[in-house]
Amino acid sequence: MLLDTPICDFGWKAPNFNLSDPDGVSYSLKSSMGEKGLLLAFICNHCPYVLAVIERLVDDAKTLQQEGFGVVAIMSNDYRHVPADSPEQMKLFAKKHNFTFPYLVDEDQSVGQAYGAVCTPDFFGFNSKAELQYRGRLDDAGMKDASHRAPELLNAMRQIGSTGNGPQHQTPSMGCSIKWR
Repeated sequence: MLLDTPICDFGWKAPNFNLSDPDGVSYSLKSSMGEKGLLLAFICNHCPYVLAVIERLVDDAKTLQQEGFGVVAIMSNDYRHVPADSPEQMKLFAKKHNFTFPYLVDEDQSVGQAYGAVCTPDFFGFNSKAELQYRGRLDDAGMKDASHRAPELLNAMRQIGSTGNGPQHQTPSMGCSIKWR
């Protein structure tokens, strides 16, 4: 099912989390936060919307990390019903796409629920005070040719890093529904 993300709830405080990557390394909100803020991306391995943007997401994430942001990807799908999203497949997906950020398993789906994640990809951009400032799409290319894209998420995060506030106009992200139990 195709879904759009809700409008940004500016100032909403990020709930704490404690999740592990497929190798058992644990991450929390505090340990993931960068000096300028944090990008949380709810993604999965099989969604065609994620597959269409993954290379651009990884490139933008590397840029953000170099500029002082934390970046974390979270997989909240019920992988028992979607084996393509299993932790072992997550490891392969992260390696194939050269992730420079942790890819975490939301085993009980509590983090996805706490954040109100609805689809993959679903992006949450927080300032250094863990206040939500961006809930939009990666860019204006979507699943089309991205050679002349406007990198909306990257630009929004840079604005958040310099001012603490995200852009007032944001276009929702679009993707496959999260597969809840």
